[in-house]
Amino acid sequence: MLESKKSKIIKIIDFGASAIISDDKRATLRDVVGSPYYIAPEVLSGTYDHRCDIWSIGVIIYTMLSGRPPFFGNNELEVI
Repeated sequence: MLESKKSKIIKIIDFGASAIISDDKRATLRDVVGSPYYIAPEVLSGTYDHRCDIWSIGVIIYTMLSGRPPFFGNNELEVI
């Protein structure tokens, strides 16, 4: 998301499904949430942790560098 139409500042959004995980407690998340282009395979399997965010960051960087998403499909189910 851009801060404004003229801005070059990019902001990452969509933290509606975020969770706080403390360092002393290993939490395993189970809800299948996320956008089809950015969702990590571990999320689809139903057991994941904070490391799945690295996948999403990789997809964001790939899209920024190439100008296109890394996965293709005619609908969201095909992308997943």
